[in-house]
Amino acid sequence: MRLVVGIGLRAGTPYAELEGAVAGLPGEVELLVTLEGRETEPALQQLADHLGAKLCTFSEEELGKQTVPNPSDQVSRLKGTPSVAEAAVLAAGAELLVPKYKTHNATVAVGRLPAAGYGVHEQEVVHRVIAERRDVREGFLQLEVDDEKLTRVLEAAHRAPSVGLSQPWDFLLIRDLATRTKVHELAIRQRDLFAQSLPNERRQAFDGLKIEAILDAPLNIAVTCDPGRGGRHVLGRHADPRTTWFSAAIAIQNLWLAARAEGLGVGWVSFFGPQEVAEVLGLPPHIELVGYLCVGYVDHFAPAPELIRSGWAKRRPLSWAIHEEVWGRRSTSIVDDAHEAAPNAVPATGQRIRVVVGGDATNLASAEALVVDLHEDKPDHDFGVLWRPARTPEEAEEYGVEIARDLALQGAGHLDVRTATDSPAAKALAEGLKAGASACGLTHSCA
Repeated sequence: MRLVVGIGLRAGTPYAELEGAVAGLPGEVELLVTLEGRETEPALQQLADHLGAKLCTFSEEELGKQTVPNPSDQVSRLKGTPSVAEAAVLAAGAELLVPKYKTHNATVAVGRLPAAGYGVHEQEVVHRVIAERRDVREGFLQLEVDDEKLTRVLEAAHRAPSVGLSQPWDFLLIRDLATRTKVHELAIRQRDLFAQSLPNERRQAFDGLKIEAILDAPLNIAVTCDPGRGGRHVLGRHADPRTTWFSAAIAIQNLWLAARAEGLGVGWVSFFGPQEVAEVLGLPPHIELVGYLCVGYVDHFAPAPELIRSGWAKRRPLSWAIHEEVWGRRSTSIVDDAHEAAPNAVPATGQRIRVVVGGDATNLASAEALVVDLHEDKPDHDFGVLWRPARTPEEAEEYGVEIARDLALQGAGHLDVRTATDSPAAKALAEGLKAGASACGLTHSCA
């Protein structure tokens, strides 16, 4: 435990008194902290040397800003701050562990410091790797990944956290061209099916995207999951079995970041049914495919994700994803924000989407259609139907703004808003759609 000791003391306090006051503390003292001007006290300097601790001071103003549990009117009159020992501990960024206690000439408080993080340079490297990770589909070189580097990458994946330390993943390394060709054919078939489901304008944009590098990358890695690994009593899995698959996904993220740090590109391919690939790879029936990765050296790492560079999608701002304490509570109303942003919105171009509010799957005949289902019961359809069982009209309006903003990020240019019911929730959600569309520069119409 990393400790900080705050001390307020009279001039001339004996060293033995201070030494006795801090004897038997449950950890290593890293900091001694006190009021500015007291650092010249010989006993305090000697105590710092004895403990191997750094001696730091804070001004009256800095100490006075701290909210302490035991303020003193007398100390406030004499020192200009209601606390020295406790306030100094808090000013040092520590949690107060032991409130102030007194000796004849001194007051002492003890706090514990957070565990040390990495240095600034190391922090910058970690955040840089995260920011520069890319889903790579182009530019793979026909160079074998050496075993030592591959082992380091797989070791990073294998160190991922997992529910109950079950480590449900395995890594199937695929280099054989014949096997990769079979998987590639599956991906191309699914790519064609997806293209056929798109509206014409969106299909044209999709035609310019490369969705896999199965044959380009010399190494493919299939990451699998054993849902039953560890047996019946895996700690933490009984209430939510999905944590097993979450664990495998985290392993993939670890692999991806380690690969980027090693100068290896990784591309995740999802254009096939997992069971199709499982049959090609000869997976046992109880093993499930979680991710299929293309791995290898590349000639460059793009400055931004391909979907952003191509205009297919935009990154969602972090502020949209943050709620405080309960869902939907934000620092400002997203509906008000939308109305304020509308006058200055930059006009957007993109696909036309027909949003049917209060509809159901029967409204999905057109590829341009998107249904917002308001029923309490979750619908069977996942794709093309957004389930938004709003509890109040106000919440429905917020949902409308959110949906419009997210559609704008996915390349929408015009929303054709239609209501299939006259309920207050449907009307409010439609209004939110229009407000969100205007805020993002989308045009909209109603029917």
